[in-house]
Amino acid sequence: MSADDSFFMMQKALQLLEDSVKTALQQPSVEHGEAVLESFRAPLGEVDAAKWLSAQNLFPKLFWMNREKSEWIAGIGEADRIEISECGPNDQSFLLLEEAMQQKNPHARYIGGFCFNNLQKQNDLWKAFSPGLFILPLVSVEYRDGQASISCSLWLKPGDDRQKALENLLCSISALSAGDATESAAIPEMTQVSYCPDKAQWVENCETILRKFHEGKLDKMILARQTELAFAGKVPAIRFLLDYPFPENSTYRFYLEPVEGHAFISFTPERLYRRDGDMLDTEALAGTVTKGSIEADDHAASELLLNSEKDMREHRFVMDTIYRELQPVCSDIDMQEEVGVLQLNRLAHLYARCRARLLPEFCNDSTVLRQLHPTPAVGGVPREEAMALILSTEPFGRGWYAGPVGWLSSDAAEFAVGIRSALVNENRVFLYSGAGLVKGSDPESEWEEVDQKIGDILAITQQTT
Repeated sequence: MSADDSFFMMQKALQLLEDSVKTALQQPSVEHGEAVLESFRAPLGEVDAAKWLSAQNLFPKLFWMNREKSEWIAGIGEADRIEISECGPNDQSFLLLEEAMQQKNPHARYIGGFCFNNLQKQNDLWKAFSPGLFILPLVSVEYRDGQASISCSLWLKPGDDRQKALENLLCSISALSAGDATESAAIPEMTQVSYCPDKAQWVENCETILRKFHEGKLDKMILARQTELAFAGKVPAIRFLLDYPFPENSTYRFYLEPVEGHAFISFTPERLYRRDGDMLDTEALAGTVTKGSIEADDHAASELLLNSEKDMREHRFVMDTIYRELQPVCSDIDMQEEVGVLQLNRLAHLYARCRARLLPEFCNDSTVLRQLHPTPAVGGVPREEAMALILSTEPFGRGWYAGPVGWLSSDAAEFAVGIRSALVNENRVFLYSGAGLVKGSDPESEWEEVDQKIGDILAITQQTT
């Protein structure tokens, strides 16, 4: 479809939305004793959702695409939000989300995420991100079940002025851009790179963890690094979404800019879970080979991983942990025994799928999040010991890095693990990645692996226009 055709289709869809809202305005308001959702939808042809998002001036802005690229949503504005601002155990945050969702319309789809560990005090870098934040967009462009559409939503609480809300919605629709934005500003010149921890501290931290393996106190732990990039001017966060250089990569794409200039972006290969009713899909993803360092193609990378005792052992920890954590809440657990390899641009990972059926009393996202987060691929084994060690060892706050990010409704949900990620704060960008330490790990090699894991995002900052 040509750009002109896309523009015409979007104009037509926006006109249909306006007409639907005007029709609703002519209908008498009915008093409700509880909150109600009013939605308006119009079909679309082909649309570049990231470019559409960049053309809009309304915040928050959000974007989600699944790994298969068969579902995506780009949203702007806010019809409703679920915000968890209290510190406390993650389990408590997950329960608060579940309680909030029970008060929402069952068809509403909220997009957002959680911080990695809500026992960790959130620092100023993450001030735009609550420990848990989920948004029902005011306007969204989405692709689902083979069909693209544009929709807008009103969440009306008892006592809200429906007429006024519809009039405001009409103003928002009329302000939307039907075409692509003029070219977004380029990312300014990078002026400085620094690491937290630096390499010497990283090696020392790794050696401390390795001693704990020999003492029998730990089987696996993920140690992460924060890379700070400083730029000559404000960084347009949307460029990361627009310029992601490897469209065929098997990655989820998550973008949330709650307020202008502050955004969290993740290009993660790791699914936390997908829930459809009581059916649950999750996976074990662990063990890494860096293709560049060994000059390996996909086949050679697969052979190296599948024959690596260290990587297979690391992956087995993840498989066994997932199986054990699902047993109390699921029946019919089917863990793929034959380990495969997930190929990315710079890296390859060991990979195994798992499918299970949630028991009726546990068929909710609070339960699944509690059982699966953090996975051994971002925390460690045993879980509690690893989480405590991460808090005491890492010299920075993880914020939303490695936390659950995705969407949920009452009958379905999908969450990814927010790794391979960046936090944009005005003229600074913080990149996050980690390495899985097990007995036999080499600190120098793990530092190199962390570099490779941020390579795709770093490449975006170095593109020239």
